[in-house]
Amino acid sequence: MSAANSAQYFYSAGKRKTSIARVKLFDDGKGELTVNGKKASDYFPTQLHIENALAPLKLADMGKRFNIEVSIKGGGKSSQSDALRHGISRALLLIDPDLRPTLKREGFLRRDARIKERKKPGLKGARRAPQFSKR
Repeated sequence: MSAANSAQYFYSAGKRKTSIARVKLFDDGKGELTVNGKKASDYFPTQLHIENALAPLKLADMGKRFNIEVSIKGGGKSSQSDALRHGISRALLLIDPDLRPTLKREGFLRRDARIKERKKPGLKGARRAPQFSKR
């Protein structure tokens, strides 16, 4: 356990599709992001995913103030990145409630409720019907 783990932190959870991100923001940081025990650059395949996840910090102008530890389960990398962004946004509200209008305007506080539609009986998928045969 590192020294950052024993420090005061702000906890929040973010969700997107089937991904759940449990976020801890440590206030004594240097801007390091650890995802499931790995550096963010090793965990996410592209820099775009990391920039998407850290967008709330950039918007609030708090980029290097926090060390962030995240535990993410479920979904794909893009969905996990969005869940992380949602979790960081919610944790920032615990630190500074005045950020709410800024984060809300960007849509970072709204949980994206789109999920996979269930398969229906008699169909091949959620909406795909069996191929029609005239004869």
